[in-house]
Amino acid sequence: MEHNWAGNLTYRASTIAHPASLDELRAALASPGRVRMLGSRHCFNDIADTDGVLIALDRMPRVFEISPERDAVRVSGALRYGDIAPLLHAEGLALANLASLPHISVAGAVTTGTHGSGDAIGSLASAVRGLTIVTPAGETRTLRRGDDDFAGAVVSLGALGAVVDVTLDVEPTYEVAQHVFEHPDWDGVLAAFNEVTSIGTSVSLFSTWERTDFVDQVWVKQRQPEAREAARESLFERLGAEPAASKRHPILGVDPVACTEQGGVSGPWFERLPHFRLEFTPSAGAELQTEYLVPRADAVEAIQAVRTLAGQIAPLLLVNEIRTVRSDDLWLSPEYGTDAVGIHFTWKPEEEAVRALLPTIEAALPASARPHWGKVFTLDGAEVRSRYPRFDAFAALAARFDPDRRLSNPYLERLGL
Repeated sequence: MEHNWAGNLTYRASTIAHPASLDELRAALASPGRVRMLGSRHCFNDIADTDGVLIALDRMPRVFEISPERDAVRVSGALRYGDIAPLLHAEGLALANLASLPHISVAGAVTTGTHGSGDAIGSLASAVRGLTIVTPAGETRTLRRGDDDFAGAVVSLGALGAVVDVTLDVEPTYEVAQHVFEHPDWDGVLAAFNEVTSIGTSVSLFSTWERTDFVDQVWVKQRQPEAREAARESLFERLGAEPAASKRHPILGVDPVACTEQGGVSGPWFERLPHFRLEFTPSAGAELQTEYLVPRADAVEAIQAVRTLAGQIAPLLLVNEIRTVRSDDLWLSPEYGTDAVGIHFTWKPEEEAVRALLPTIEAALPASARPHWGKVFTLDGAEVRSRYPRFDAFAALAARFDPDRRLSNPYLERLGL
């Protein structure tokens, strides 16, 4: 039996195909019945599930091609960010952003709207300038930034076809240092929320909600060289925080050996932007994840709503992370049209209890909150659809790419696709 990374979902597929060429991929897509694409399995819901054939691209030819202008790289969709980052760094190049885990595949992350963190940094999908999709009919479609369908095709929920390669923006390589502060006052953080999230290149707030008077940890990732060290130290002193005395894990009490270097030690971008190191599995997968992204204007209201539910949340929670993402114009991006703040829950593996609590959280959050496509949520599909102004345009795009709805599954059906 095949499972997702967390082990909370058993795939119903009759077969998992591993094509090694475009011809084999087209043959797999032509299989009788429905088909779906399978990435690094780091989704916590049934977005990739099917009762037909699952197609994994992990054996397709490896692509890593830097553009002549050295401002972009074309990579295989199945490659992980942790695979391509060292290769880019060796070429003197970098990505603007990485997610917490470098273990996730490029295509899987992009199609589900996965993100890193930073007031001025867009999601991983926002770095896409081109992609190649093979449709269920076997047609190859290449889309580039500026094309009519491009903004709808990047965050696609797997509803358009197999993303065989992706072209990403790159820039000159850089270094990052990471600092951890503990126990800043929650009221002070919320009163100075914009100042807090802008104090570094990337800022994450971590809380177990066992206490509501202070934030457990704040992780600040800062590009080097920096010019705001004094401002950072002054801010956290004002908020009553203290620098962590040693390396920390986001989940209190867990050995931080799997985490990237802290303590202000500068290092390559790909060894600091993620929370976890590629050479370690950050956990055994025994967890669930939920995330809601709210417009920045609604962030303090949303955090306060979660704070009021701390007594119900804490018994099921491993850690709650709050971070920021810049707006973009991708139709199904949770940051479409708005700078956003992500409120991310890593839960204990108690799915029945988590799902019972989620409607309470969802009702308390502002009606602008958009759930992460790859994580556990219980919002009605029609309600989710209503929160995306271009969803109907995306549905029309999906109908053109897959008129026979071969890629459909219960997840997409709940959204009306």
